[in-house]
Amino acid sequence: MGLKLMRRSNSQKSQHRWKIKVFAMMLLVFFFGTLVLMETQYSRIRMLAVLSAPTVQKPKIAFLFIARNRLPLDIVWDAFFQGDKENKFSILVHSRPGFLLNRVTTRSAYFMNRQLNDSVQVDWGEASMIQAERILLQHALMDPLNKRFVFLSDSCIPLYNFSYTYDYIMSTPNSFVDSFADTKEGRYNPKMDPIIPVQSWRKGSQWAVLNRKHADIVVKDEILFPMFQLHCKKKPLPEFWRDQYVPPDTSKIHNCIPDEHYVQTLLAHEGLEGEITRRTLTHTAWLILSSKERERRGWHPVTYKLADATPMLIQSIKDIDNIYYETEYRREWCTSKEKPAPCFLFARKFTRPAALRLLNMSALGLYHEEISNV
Repeated sequence: MGLKLMRRSNSQKSQHRWKIKVFAMMLLVFFFGTLVLMETQYSRIRMLAVLSAPTVQKPKIAFLFIARNRLPLDIVWDAFFQGDKENKFSILVHSRPGFLLNRVTTRSAYFMNRQLNDSVQVDWGEASMIQAERILLQHALMDPLNKRFVFLSDSCIPLYNFSYTYDYIMSTPNSFVDSFADTKEGRYNPKMDPIIPVQSWRKGSQWAVLNRKHADIVVKDEILFPMFQLHCKKKPLPEFWRDQYVPPDTSKIHNCIPDEHYVQTLLAHEGLEGEITRRTLTHTAWLILSSKERERRGWHPVTYKLADATPMLIQSIKDIDNIYYETEYRREWCTSKEKPAPCFLFARKFTRPAALRLLNMSALGLYHEEISNV
């Protein structure tokens, strides 16, 4: 009898232990199952958060080309833009009215259909050049990601790769505007006073880089632009004197080139010179002419042809680290991020054979990363 009770007791204990083990196993399975479910749910939530999060787009540089017709150096710029992998640029081209950039007129996909459809006929030395700049800015400002606006001619080449150029331009909130007091050439027309006082009159290269604030000011200007249209006109060349009245003393004719004064004078007039770096980023070499030649032909930049296109030429431009302004006795030492830097990122005027030769010689370094000091 006692033996039976003992066996029954042992059997009950064994069943009890088995039940405890089963319960423990169930708890363990439940625990791990809950962990797996939570991890799965967390992964789903994290994936949804990543997918639904807005893509952070970096600020862009708008490259604004002013061209006669097609862009003869489009292949060089194609190599330059290939250096961007983050969609950090936009392109707009102002060409003659009716001109289209398509498979026939450009060899670069970057320029396809990038022409403006409301362009105007541009004549050198006329206010139509300013009008073209304003139209380009108006279109470029429609993209809120465009934070810098670079004016380029159809004969400009880049001197560095995209990464270097982007970092250099974006490293400062300032605009780059070649601007200095114009005291020598008598381009200022007193008829502009008092809307444009002589104290605000400035001169410089039209190839500026504007920040968004200054680009917006140029587009919205309705005061200075009409004055330039009326009173800033180039001096007629001698061969056209017979077609219009010319005063006996031709030295008193105002030889005003609007695009060399407008942006500079507007920003000075608005009291914004403290917000600009007063130099251009585009190198231009000027022909040295006698006074008689200048009277007849005017000032003209050097055009670089095939024989001129050498790595030594490009390096000599890259080596320029300061600019001297005679009228202000000012030497502008070029810096970026408070460190010495080359003055120029672009250069003109290059013919198509010259630019292609430089590209083939890898003289522009567009296919590899430059050693950057910005």
